[in-house]
Amino acid sequence: MTQTDHEPAGQGQTDPASDAPSAEERTAQAAEGTAAEKPGPVGRSRRRRWLKITGLVVGVLVLGTAGAGYAAYHHLNSNLDHSVDLDRQLGPDRPKKLPSAAGAKDILVLGSDSRAGDNQDLGGGAVSGARSDTAMVVHIPAGNKQATVVSIPRDTLVSRPSCTTRDGRTLPAANRVMFNSVYSLAGPACVVKTVEKMSGVRLDHYVEIDFVGFKDLVDALGGVTVHTSVQIDDKHSGLHLAPGTHRLDGTQALAFVRTRHGIGDGSDLGRIGLQQQFMTALLGEVKKQNVLGSPVKLYKMADSATKLLTTDSELGSLGALTSFGRSVQGVDPDHMETVMLPVSYDKADPNRVVAAQPQAGLLWKAIREDKPVPAAAKHSPAAGGGTDR
Repeated sequence: MTQTDHEPAGQGQTDPASDAPSAEERTAQAAEGTAAEKPGPVGRSRRRRWLKITGLVVGVLVLGTAGAGYAAYHHLNSNLDHSVDLDRQLGPDRPKKLPSAAGAKDILVLGSDSRAGDNQDLGGGAVSGARSDTAMVVHIPAGNKQATVVSIPRDTLVSRPSCTTRDGRTLPAANRVMFNSVYSLAGPACVVKTVEKMSGVRLDHYVEIDFVGFKDLVDALGGVTVHTSVQIDDKHSGLHLAPGTHRLDGTQALAFVRTRHGIGDGSDLGRIGLQQQFMTALLGEVKKQNVLGSPVKLYKMADSATKLLTTDSELGSLGALTSFGRSVQGVDPDHMETVMLPVSYDKADPNRVVAAQPQAGLLWKAIREDKPVPAAAKHSPAAGGGTDR
């Protein structure tokens, strides 16, 4: 199959000696970590966590604005003051939606964590720019039947197309760059362009959730209760907890989900486990306090939620976002099919992975055509790959 037949470019393993990353790219990639993200139960938990976050935020916005007066509505709408104009930034050279997928929606959901500027005071120290934590393509089929979520491992080596950076510079196309570095170097529009290039899928929308914004969300709830069975002492995040039950305020909660050096072997796996634990506790707190039944609490959460979102320009208003939320309310995050992009360990660098063929091609083909993902597309040669359903 040729690329003109919708075969995505840049999925196979390329010559390690070609298109070596620039010094700037190596710096960005190094900032994202050195060990490949291991697929398996922990990775699937991370996907579930971000899906529930997205569902929680959209649900709060839909219900929080239903009975809001003009002043409250105007205030919430003004919080959505940054969006990404994908049509302007990407131009017409994008994949076309196939007739068979005309009623389907494909959304790139990105979780980001910035520690620059004032955010460094919240724990974790100063880190230049923002980093992408999680990337998922959410495919909602025509008729809002069971949705499929494709998680892209952050250490996947990809072919990045030429992009325009945030400051207007042209970032040349390059092969064998770490997927996670694209956001740091060129911003969200380039991530969309990279995913469209590797998948051949036309992305309808972009939703980014800033982890730092959860500080205000937690404070709006009056804190979240977590339990730890071990001592946590992390000078990097500033978190120090004795074994036992703790009520965390927003600043402590942010340190909790950032912690990695104070637990276990100091790897990212420990942090992922804490993030999963925290999000379970947060969702439990929302239910316990009956937030959705309290107009005052609901408005406070909607105020926080609108501040932590960045979307494409088509979703860049409260009316558009709530309308979209209502259109997909029938999709239950707990019953989505979650699939990790099939990957193999890179032959030149075992700390990195590359899209595995033909599995990855079969997966993206099913998404493009709005068809069920075949079993053959769910096997990942890298250890622990596959699906959780």
